[in-house]
Amino acid sequence: MLAVMVIIQGALWYLAREAALAAARQGVDAERVRGAAAGAGARAALVFARNDASGYLLGPSATDLGSTPTTIQIKVTGHVPTFVPGLAINITQVVRAPVEKFVAPAGQ
Repeated sequence: MLAVMVIIQGALWYLAREAALAAARQGVDAERVRGAAAGAGARAALVFARNDASGYLLGPSATDLGSTPTTIQIKVTGHVPTFVPGLAINITQVVRAPVEKFVAPAGQ
């Protein structure tokens, strides 16, 4: 029985980690496009985590983790749903990507 509980808890951890990673990617994609408003990435990540990952990632939060004019960095944190009583597992995922910039084709 203990082995089954550990396997189920491991699956819940994996799903929460993937949900946090997907939310952070969503946030980076939202902010790295040309003309995006400041803070759009953290808002998009939080909306994704609350709406699309609500069963897998509990109490999500998203922050802009020191983005620069050339790099966007979003951090998403939350808690894993627990199957084992008394167990508390936190998840943190960070995604970093360059800001998109328009480059004219050669010869134009």
